[in-house]
Amino acid sequence: MSEIRRRGRMPAVSDADIRRVARSLLVEQGPDAITLRAIARELGITAPALYRYYESRECLVSAVRTEVCADLAVYLAAGLEGLPDDAGIRFFAICRGFRRWSLTHAQEFTLVFASPAAAGIDSAMRQFGEPVGRLFLEAAGRLLSEYDVVTPPTELIPAELRDDLVGFQTDLLRVLAESGQKFPAEKLDLGVSYVMIQFWARLYGHVTLEVFGNYPIHVTHPDVLFDSTLADIGRTIGIGVG
Repeated sequence: MSEIRRRGRMPAVSDADIRRVARSLLVEQGPDAITLRAIARELGITAPALYRYYESRECLVSAVRTEVCADLAVYLAAGLEGLPDDAGIRFFAICRGFRRWSLTHAQEFTLVFASPAAAGIDSAMRQFGEPVGRLFLEAAGRLLSEYDVVTPPTELIPAELRDDLVGFQTDLLRVLAESGQKFPAEKLDLGVSYVMIQFWARLYGHVTLEVFGNYPIHVTHPDVLFDSTLADIGRTIGIGVG
């Protein structure tokens, strides 16, 4: 055995190798399995060697999370191909696509949307620069442009929420402007912001219950329950769900 072999010559690895192994560990074992030691073991290198690429586990998890979000955005966009050019149909198709992806990518969903590993990092829906949040918000912007959405009067919106909703309006208008959409700013009032936040809470809550099997009752036809939820939301804001 040569001197180099006896000293343990480490194989060459790349950032792509590291993320590939991290994604594999995520899918097979869950977010907690993404550790520098586990990745180093799979790649046949020492854990300190990974610091050339990532300062900490948190940095690596953030990179994996960003990659998952990019993949999800591609998946959602592909689901729109061939659909009629109708804002309502396309928006609700994105919602259904999000559910389908979540059910078939439970560990990735956990990392991005429900994992303590992402503590301190805003969700994809709040990171408006991310492809998933941008896709949802652009679709919502077009929906608001083409439909007269029914919203609650301002006086029925809790005063304690209004500052947050104003901040949301500002961020949404910025994203819509960056995307090139000609969106009438006067249509984005507090009622619209309030409805959008409630919509996401219901969509996310429903998908989370289904992904983790936490329905309070046994649901024989979860597809029907999800579609009826979308239909109910659509009726609330005056839009039919195709």
